[in-house]
Amino acid sequence: MTNWRAVFIGFLVTIVVSTLGLVIPGIGQLAGGLAGGFAAGFIAGGGLLRGFWHGLLAGALGGIIGAFILGVVVGLTGLTLGPIGGLLGVSIFVFVTAIAMIMAIESALAGAVGSLLAN
Repeated sequence: MTNWRAVFIGFLVTIVVSTLGLVIPGIGQLAGGLAGGFAAGFIAGGGLLRGFWHGLLAGALGGIIGAFILGVVVGLTGLTLGPIGGLLGVSIFVFVTAIAMIMAIESALAGAVGSLLAN
């Protein structure tokens, strides 16, 4: 059974660390995924698969919501740029989708490690 408290706390850790990580683009967001997944796995405990699952959910949730926010901002900015804005929006969507998938995978692995350390 999914411990949604662990997932939500992992998600919040991901958001906070990723926001602080804006100083170091790319690396900061990846560190956020690692920290959030670890926190979710540590709180959920229960072994590798349980930690993996909770880390995956926390990272995916963070990636999806981050992608949505960035997509809205780029979409609104793209409206002012005309046709070039549409191309910019598509390229940002592809980039953000890749980052979200990487964040989910690394969060899952960090969650598995966190759950091992919780026992």
